[in-house]
Amino acid sequence: MIDLTVHEEQLERTVQRARERGIIIPTFAQMRDPSLIPDGIKERLRNIGLWDVDPLNLFRITWKNEPVPSGGGFDGVNYLELPPSLTGVPARIIALVGKWFPTGSHKVGATFGCLVPRLVTGQFDPTYHKAVWPSTGNFCRGGAYNATLLACDSIAILPEEMSRERFEWLSRFAGEVIATPGCESNVKEIFDKVWELRRTREDIFVFNQFEEFGNHLWHYYVTGHAMEEVLEQELGPDDEYRGVVLTTGSAGTIGCGDYLKEVFPTSKVAASEALQCPTLLLNGFGGHRIEGIGDKHVPWIHNVKNTDMVMAIDDEACMSLVRLFNEPAGRAYLVKQGVPEELVEKLDLLGISSIANVLSAIKFAKWYELGEHDVVLTVFTDSMELYQSRLRELREERGEYTETDAAADYHRYLLGCTTDYVEELGYWDRRRIHNLKYYTWVEQQGKTYEEIQAQWYDRDYWDRIHRQVEEIDALIEAFNERTGLLKSL
Repeated sequence: MIDLTVHEEQLERTVQRARERGIIIPTFAQMRDPSLIPDGIKERLRNIGLWDVDPLNLFRITWKNEPVPSGGGFDGVNYLELPPSLTGVPARIIALVGKWFPTGSHKVGATFGCLVPRLVTGQFDPTYHKAVWPSTGNFCRGGAYNATLLACDSIAILPEEMSRERFEWLSRFAGEVIATPGCESNVKEIFDKVWELRRTREDIFVFNQFEEFGNHLWHYYVTGHAMEEVLEQELGPDDEYRGVVLTTGSAGTIGCGDYLKEVFPTSKVAASEALQCPTLLLNGFGGHRIEGIGDKHVPWIHNVKNTDMVMAIDDEACMSLVRLFNEPAGRAYLVKQGVPEELVEKLDLLGISSIANVLSAIKFAKWYELGEHDVVLTVFTDSMELYQSRLRELREERGEYTETDAAADYHRYLLGCTTDYVEELGYWDRRRIHNLKYYTWVEQQGKTYEEIQAQWYDRDYWDRIHRQVEEIDALIEAFNERTGLLKSL
């Protein structure tokens, strides 16, 4: 469970810092339902940009921001449905859109779920501690951003081969940026750097997305409810929700599947990864180019017992579709093939891991032979706004993108998406994947044998975590009451 023990002396210093900096903290309930946000805060947000460094942007950590860069209010969930002319399958594939979060990625929500419970209990002291964000990209961006809004100092840790945009952005927000060896799949090197910092510094507080249950809980509660609302809007009398399909990364987002299974007990949860590093599928390893997911281990917060399928996506498919979706020749070809022009103009809403999510949803639909009344959910984690340097690199490496290239990529990677590298999980398949946690978390990272067994055998283990939302919200409300700032609205 998330430790919610209150440290009163440190909490008083944190309250004083928040009072001085004008920081009001939203509840999980307000992020799920922005209609609960005080009108005074909504009015002030009309003069604030989506990415501005203003504490009030904490209230924009929601799937329901108006999709504008500045001054927007709140509306319904941002989502997009992909037509069969693009996916090649009759099933309805619907994706929540992450671009309209501050920082341009929903990871800012996961970092809130990790940091804020420690702040409102006084465990994290912003007058002393530095928040350490080990990540393969967007998590440390979201962490540094939220920490800045909450008047905390940050240390970002990420692989040196991540996109240039990530490092340039972090240089403005994190007090220190540490580049570790390798690429997206080199998570062990990040963990090693964390242990080095722990041995040498006393002023750090590590928020490891792969083990922090606040990451899982935020997606269970906020993303799960957002998906339920989309289904309430979109399911017709003959439609059936079949499952959510996601690249796992830290396994935070896939926590929404736990909630959806409570509401739709027959639905499935599918976890996807890079073919070049098939850890869940083949106990494998390697490097890959699907920025936004991390590999070579099973995250501590992954409820494997609730996972029904694993699959792998070739990173070359993702990089090729980056060009198809964003190059003029690619977009023109898609329109010729009958993809609605209005949708084609929005394909820059898909970052690299978002494309992997779409391919995974197509595999899922083909595997189960889903029809036009079957609905599959996924997520666009971030957009191409964060990967323009990768697009430039592809142009330099491969030259001009032509209509012939577009035809090849469209028919090979979208219409030609196959059901290879897919495995439906039975009881012992899930147990095999769960057992992989032992080598990373018990042998290397200090977790206990008793807890890894509890994750599997204790029927109430995950439910106890899910029930902590109300307690955390009560702590947030008490914190805001102590600062007295809500009374001034």
